[in-house]
Amino acid sequence: MLRIAVLGAGRIGKIHAANVAASPGATLVAVADPFGSAAEDLAGALSAEAARDPKATIERADVDAVVIGTPTDTHVDLILHAVRHGKAVLCEKPIDLDIARADVALKDIEAGNGRVMLAFNRRFDPSADALKRAILAGDVGEVRQVVITSRDPGLAPEGYLATSGGIFRDMTIHDFDMARFFLGEEVTEVMAIGSRLVDAAMMERVNDFDTVMVQMRTASGKQCHINCCREAVYGYDQRFEIYGSTGMVLNENIRPSTVRRWARDFTDSGEPLLNFFLERYADAYRLELAAFIEAVASSAPMPVTARDGRQALRLADCALESALTGRAVTV
Repeated sequence: MLRIAVLGAGRIGKIHAANVAASPGATLVAVADPFGSAAEDLAGALSAEAARDPKATIERADVDAVVIGTPTDTHVDLILHAVRHGKAVLCEKPIDLDIARADVALKDIEAGNGRVMLAFNRRFDPSADALKRAILAGDVGEVRQVVITSRDPGLAPEGYLATSGGIFRDMTIHDFDMARFFLGEEVTEVMAIGSRLVDAAMMERVNDFDTVMVQMRTASGKQCHINCCREAVYGYDQRFEIYGSTGMVLNENIRPSTVRRWARDFTDSGEPLLNFFLERYADAYRLELAAFIEAVASSAPMPVTARDGRQALRLADCALESALTGRAVTV
């Protein structure tokens, strides 16, 4: 049994802690959060210990691994502290908001043979996994284009948006990782546009966009197009399309049920889309944790590495530069 501590008792920490507690391959030892009441409430509900000091929790002899769900600006410090103490790490994205800091951290992680996995959970979504397996099986031949649609059901609070690092680093970073996952090659050029169409006044105050499009290509010419928006009035919109030389595969949005209705005043009406990522990617979070536990237990390579986190952040930076300058950016 892998003995795990979860660092952070917020929304993401709650997901990870519940999954660790329910895992047949792990034991939830502790939940650590500087806001002690949050840690106490979550740990108490899951029969674990509560702590206020994440670094001291990392150092515990009865902790083999940590899951980091703390604010982004703490990720690097906690990752490196865990690596120095020989603890395996599953860390939420992004690795950091500053690429220079991420590069220094990556060098230290690799020099210390750190066992670090970045939590790009969408790779583990069953439908995304099925698309990847179809690519590897040759079902679409040579991949030519990847089209990604990612739209949230509504704007996050202004306070969150102001400290998020911007839409490219906070939201679209998942799509940059999935682009690399499906293309199977590194992106060499990025072109992006950004607009303030949902709430221009708010986005002006936080100096960000709420609606973006990104086009990317690899050295061999493979292409990826990403549509991303902070608001979709019809629900959480998550779709992938993989087009290749011999065919195409795609996934559809997930709904509470597959029932569809026809009547005098409407045709082909379905259930609303799932509300948000907590519901849409519940399976992905569980499968991600299982993959982490398996990699640690078997000493296998981490399925998503710190370098993957760095590469996604680099694409986010390139997209922002392109959106601000109106020029294509070489990666």
